[in-house]
Amino acid sequence: MAWMRLIQSARSVLATAPPSTTLNLPRFYSKSAAPYPVKVGIPEFLSGIGGGVETHIAKLETELGDLPKLLVTRTLRLKKFGIPCKHRKLILKYSHKYRLGLWKPRADAIKA
Repeated sequence: MAWMRLIQSARSVLATAPPSTTLNLPRFYSKSAAPYPVKVGIPEFLSGIGGGVETHIAKLETELGDLPKLLVTRTLRLKKFGIPCKHRKLILKYSHKYRLGLWKPRADAIKA
């Protein structure tokens, strides 16, 4: 019996409250968005990764040509190009994040 009263009072409170006050969620976003380059190629991608990977820009541009081919390249192909293990791991890690849309090279990283 007490539960019925509790449920009915809760329903009456929810019915009388305006809909804008029932759902008040905070916004979590940065007010100063980081600038991203419009066109991302192999040089922008590798210099955005950092960690010394940008030393292989010329080699990968001549062998692969464009970024979509780099994004689907596997470990053994990168190994055949003569890229060391740590750099291969970084390239594969960030290419997976880039394909998922979780990471983009920043514009200030390209200028540096």
